[in-house]
Amino acid sequence: MNKQQTEMKEYLSQAFRIDQRIQSKMEQVASLNDLATRATATYLDMPGSETRNLHRMEDAILSIIELEAEINGDICKLVQTKKDIVHKIKAVQNTEYQTLLELRYLCFKSWEQIAVDMGYELRWLYRLHHRALDAVSEISH
Repeated sequence: MNKQQTEMKEYLSQAFRIDQRIQSKMEQVASLNDLATRATATYLDMPGSETRNLHRMEDAILSIIELEAEINGDICKLVQTKKDIVHKIKAVQNTEYQTLLELRYLCFKSWEQIAVDMGYELRWLYRLHHRALDAVSEISH
């Protein structure tokens, strides 16, 4: 893979990385929700440790609020990034290249799944991918 192809691949992969960060933060929110629920249950069940459990619950709730705000910002960034990527992909004249790039960089499908969807062998799909990256790079420069 040449430098232009590598740069274009990194550019197109941005949406996937943002999506991964969103998923990670959502898992953290779920974990913090669980922690806050346990802190509440402990608070209700155990007399004498009210202050410590209240602070633990407050900390968990504040962390949840902060993470949810970050997630919302990341979602806005993901939507804009996907719009930019769609614009670049749609500029490619070859619809086969468009389909391949959309499946990989917007739908986040595996190479194996794309090969099945498009009816190609993996080796041919990789060659097609290199050509598609070249086509997008030519338009972008």
